[in-house]
Amino acid sequence: MDLKVHIQIVSPKGPLYEGDLLYAVFPGLAGEFAVYPDHAPIISSLKKGVIRCMVEEKKENPIEVNGGFVEVDGNRVTVCVE
Repeated sequence: MDLKVHIQIVSPKGPLYEGDLLYAVFPGLAGEFAVYPDHAPIISSLKKGVIRCMVEEKKENPIEVNGGFVEVDGNRVTVCVE
């Protein structure tokens, strides 16, 4: 069984996306970064850009955001966006 990352993306208006991913790429304030299974714990601010949720190889679900923050804890990723 392949390891996956479980992601939940929420905004003040409600949930935007939830599911299991191969990995996700975020628009961090200091630059773009990716989160893979078993990533080290991190909390980071996000700038305006696109979160690229890689559902399968060569299949992504892009989500545009106007900023926010992301928390990674084990294989769970929580994202709060504007």
